[in-house]
Amino acid sequence: MTTTAAARATEVRTPRPLVVGAVAAAAALAALAVGLVVGSAVVAAPAGLPDAGAFVHWALPAALVVHDGAAAVTVGLLVLAAVVLPGGRTRLSGPALRATRAALWSAVVWVAAAATVATLTYADVAGVPLGTAGFLDQLTAFLRELDLGRAWLLVMLSASVVAVLAATVSGVAGAAVGAVAALLGLLPLAATGHAAGADAHDTAVSALGIHLLAVSVWAGGLAALVGLAPRMSRPDLAVAARRFSTMAGWAYAGVAVSGAAFAVVSLRTVSALATGYGALVLAKVLALVALGAAGWGHRRRVLPRIEGTGGGRAFASLAAVEVVVMAVAIGLGVALSRSAPPVDAVPQTGSLGLLWYPLPPDPTWSTWLTQWRLDLLWALVAVVSSGLYLAGVRRLRRRGDRWPLVRTVCWLAGSALLVWATSGATGVYSRVLFSTHMVGHMLLSMAIPLLLVLAAPVTLALRTLSSRADGTRGPREWLLVVLHSRYLQVLSHPVVAGALFAGSLVAFYWTGWFEWALRSHTGHVLMTAHFLAVGYLFAWVLAGPDPGPRRPPYVLRLVLLFAVMSFHAFFGVAIMGGNTLLAPDWFTALQRPYRTDLLADQQQGGAIAWGFGELPTLILAIMVLLAWIRDDSREARRHDRQADRDGDAELAAYNAYLARLGASDRPHDRRADR
Repeated sequence: MTTTAAARATEVRTPRPLVVGAVAAAAALAALAVGLVVGSAVVAAPAGLPDAGAFVHWALPAALVVHDGAAAVTVGLLVLAAVVLPGGRTRLSGPALRATRAALWSAVVWVAAAATVATLTYADVAGVPLGTAGFLDQLTAFLRELDLGRAWLLVMLSASVVAVLAATVSGVAGAAVGAVAALLGLLPLAATGHAAGADAHDTAVSALGIHLLAVSVWAGGLAALVGLAPRMSRPDLAVAARRFSTMAGWAYAGVAVSGAAFAVVSLRTVSALATGYGALVLAKVLALVALGAAGWGHRRRVLPRIEGTGGGRAFASLAAVEVVVMAVAIGLGVALSRSAPPVDAVPQTGSLGLLWYPLPPDPTWSTWLTQWRLDLLWALVAVVSSGLYLAGVRRLRRRGDRWPLVRTVCWLAGSALLVWATSGATGVYSRVLFSTHMVGHMLLSMAIPLLLVLAAPVTLALRTLSSRADGTRGPREWLLVVLHSRYLQVLSHPVVAGALFAGSLVAFYWTGWFEWALRSHTGHVLMTAHFLAVGYLFAWVLAGPDPGPRRPPYVLRLVLLFAVMSFHAFFGVAIMGGNTLLAPDWFTALQRPYRTDLLADQQQGGAIAWGFGELPTLILAIMVLLAWIRDDSREARRHDRQADRDGDAELAAYNAYLARLGASDRPHDRRADR
């Protein structure tokens, strides 16, 4: 059999991608039309109010379906190329290269669809038909000045960057960068969702953001796999399908959890399910259950025999049906986004309009334990990371390896403290009282990172994650790439890490970033992530047990520690003695009935910042000293083992060298005596 004939024999006969795509598009648009009618989303404006017309009312949701589909396929193609498809460890080839080049065309459609949606959105919001005099100038102002317009402008720019990357990259790292850029390009839409103005604003935005990412990876990845399957061999398809199955399971969980949270925020009561909006929610739930059953069938029946005769076709056929169901869910989701939730809008006045939750009572000792308000994003981060950590420890123990209990306790304690700092009283009052905000800041930047560093999560991951034998990059390989990257080498330089840790204080509090983090959920999330990251980086560079770039001598580490902490103390003293109110517009607008002396509360926050650094500094110093002692002990043991192997040849050579020096000096001494 010739090489060409052998290759054809291993090809997978699957449904044609164009046919599957056409059926999926038709199903999505049909579901959209039904959903718009059920949700009463396409109605004319009340008499006397401006109306963009029927064309805009129908064209906008249709363009949204195209946008969501193109974005999901782009994400799916690039994620598959980076972590799923066979195609080389460094250079793209085979299915991975084809996926990246296909992402160029889906990204172009994404850009065009985003531009269309932005245009139609302005027409819909402003109530002006397309082609009205001055429309282009008004659209430009909309994209430049309003939050909704800027969000769509960011999406267009992100999709354009992804298109350029997909057309030019030739390495696996470039595909990974493109995948990250595509995922980030989805996030601006989270703040513009149909429940973004609910009184649970932060939960709605977080849930929608997680939902968008999970759906795009899941639906887009499966659609991309169906499209690539006809040109893949059976072994390649089998490998890709098994790897994607694991990723799809995580994405399914993300869709389910975020969808449930969003439904709770949007519906509030069981009786709301009787509304048109509730009917659309139930339809999406049914689609999710059906897709879950199909995924279970994949894992239990199809994947074990995928390399056998007919196995590849069975997988691709079932996957094609799933893609159509996913398209229906996307159409229903767009209809849901155009429908009004059956909850009252939050009045944008007073503290409720600023916080999106009622002003908490005057804090007392009891409220530090009783005040809770779930921060969905960071609670999920803590729960999922703890579950993964415990799973890694369990895997080690099953194969007979030991893992220190103290490390596990440190990780669980750090995760629990993260939940309390973001969802407990500290999180509830952090946007109300500057002093409480500073407690949260100190926990996020010093206490929590220190506990997480002591848990050595990177070491645990490297010891438990499986290596790939086909030369592609899985989670373990990507972790090693990050650890050995030049970017991390720069960031982990002690001076850079110290500058980031200390400089962030000045850059955050004495600029507009602080007030932005108070007013915006996005800003608040970025603030939390930043302080966790720089705190972790600083503690890891100084005394982390995990492997990483080469570190400086221990003496210099101690000098850097005390220099940075001295600056930290200076920051606290500066706030404690300052007379200028930080974020004055925010704290004044809250009009809280307790602790009305805003400057006194701010100065108390400075005192907290000044005094909080003492214990973490001491712990870090002890960690550095213990690491120093351990390194010296390891070096001494290594020297002793070497001496046992070679009869202490190094000491013998040194003694011989001293003897030669003494012998060469004796004649010179006798001549000097004469």
